[in-house]
Amino acid sequence: MNAEYLVSFLREAKDIMAENREYLINLDSVVGDGDLGLTMSDGFLAAYEAVTEKGETDAGRLLYQAGKAMSTAVPSTMGTLMASGLMQAGKALKGNTELSPGQVAELFQAYLEGVANRGKAKIGDKTFLDGLAPGVEALKEAVEAGEDLPTASAKAAAAAQKGFEATVGMLAVHGRAATRGEASRKLQDPGAAVAALLMKALEKASR
Repeated sequence: MNAEYLVSFLREAKDIMAENREYLINLDSVVGDGDLGLTMSDGFLAAYEAVTEKGETDAGRLLYQAGKAMSTAVPSTMGTLMASGLMQAGKALKGNTELSPGQVAELFQAYLEGVANRGKAKIGDKTFLDGLAPGVEALKEAVEAGEDLPTASAKAAAAAQKGFEATVGMLAVHGRAATRGEASRKLQDPGAAVAALLMKALEKASR
């Protein structure tokens, strides 16, 4: 796999965010201002357009460029977090022109860390991390067990979806949802839904 694989992933991410724009808007309208679907569809579109047909062969530079483009296009809280994830992944993979399945897992571990560091959140705070972390863990475990990337990414997507569903029951710590206190436990977290969609995009790109 090379940088073209990452372009394919960003294309799938762009498409899946566009397809689920209204779904994300509806989820976010319950706990936020309802703009999440627009932010994610516009943000991943900008990320994809920044790297397509540019011929960049360095995986790290490609991801960093995508993140910078997203941060400019959607400078909202969630847009900045997603851009930070891409840029951190870019730093982790800088200098690589070929990617192993293990490095794809490293990419998403770095993405997770980039979002966590920027947002000052942790797993269990009812955020994007609660969707992505189970997906990353499943991806790493499958790759370490010697499974191919299509199989590993399918397991990652399933785990991320379960992580998103498990946000019901969690107490929100950040954002507008936190103002609801105990009532926030009944709600699904929109950020974790974005994480589940990203893992589905990975699954599609890895087929």
